Order: sequence, then C-alpha cells, then structure tokens
Amino acid sequence: MGFYPIFFDLNRRCCVVFGGGAVAERRVEGLLASGADLTLISPVVTDRLKELAAQGAIRYLERGYEPGDLAGFELVFVATDDGAVNLAVFSEARSRAIWVNSADDPGNCDFILPAVIRRGDLSIAISTGGASPAATRMIREELEEYFTADYARLVQIAGEVRRSLRDKSIVSSPRAWNEALNGEFRRLVKEDQTARAKELLLKTLGADT
Repeated sequence: MGFYPIFFDLNRRCCVVFGGGAVAERRVEGLLASGADLTLISPVVTDRLKELAAQGAIRYLERGYEPGDLAGFELVFVATDDGAVNLAVFSEARSRAIWVNSADDPGNCDFILPAVIRRGDLSIAISTGGASPAATRMIREELEEYFTADYARLVQIAGEVRRSLRDKSIVSSPRAWNEALNGEFRRLVKEDQTARAKELLLKTLGADT
C-alpha cells in the first residue's frame, strides 16, 4: 500500500514533539518554519532546543512522556529511541484520533515524513515510502543540484502574475502558462532580471501593464 502525498497547513496548529536529540531538533526546526504552535517534552534536550525554549519559540516540559500528554494537540511527533515510549504515544494518539509520526519506527506511525527541498515558495517532497532512506537522501541531493535558486524567483514571479491576471479577470489556459514559463522568460529569470521577466510574462499572457 502506498502513501498519499499531502502538504499540511500547520500555521498556529498545536503540535507536540517527544524527544530531545538531533532528530527531535530537526523536527522542531521544521515545524517552527511552518508556523506550528509547538510543545517539546523530553528529560534531556540539545543546546539548540534549550535556546529555542529560552527564546520562547517553543514550550518545553523537562520530563518524559506521561499518559494524557496528547490532550489538546492536533499532530504528534515522537523522536526517541525508546520503543516502549513510541508504542505508548502511538496508542494514546490512536485512542484520541490524532495522527502520529515516530522517527525510524514505521509500525508506530500514521504518516511518514519525506525529504524536502525548499526554494522560496517551492517545496519538493521526495519519499521512497520508507523502503530506503539512503535512496531518498541520494535523490534529494541530486535534485538539489537541479533546482537552483532561480526556481524561487520563477515561482515568485508566476504567483504575482497569477494574482494580476485574477484581478483583471483574465483566464489563461494551462497550455498558455506552459509556453509562457519557458524560453525568454526562463532566461531572464536565470539572469535575475526579475522586473523584465515579470513584464514579459504579463505581456505573453495578455495582461500588459
């Protein structure tokens, strides 16, 4: 059975992370970048996690998991190396109908996390369905070389032009967009000529300014 790819809007959603090591740190950093309202529960944490707690970026409870900890949370992440804790958190999450991810423990997961490449508003998720983390990492590294910084500019310009078209009630077909986003437009984007690229895209799609 395959996994269904999905992007969650976690802005201001209450999430909890159990664990305080390097994996938990990555989970926390990623969740904060997504705007989550985050609580961390662990008896020991990294220096970086201590710093985030001191800054007020996260709520930190300096202890291990206790039954009832999941009340009020919408998403749960477990990043411990304790199988008993993983199972206990997963069982409570199931009883509360809350989705849970347990790092390196697919048997106690409702969902897995892909490797992600971010270029501005562009996010590319890569997953092998848990079959091979090494292959996932290799593919991500290859794609990182392909999706350079100019893709962030491309997405930004395309988004601004799309809003302009909507404001003017102009509808462009997918084929028109595909053609407009190539050729001279791509050259201007690569050369960081953002203003000229936007002007060209507007003109090509029939919304001259």
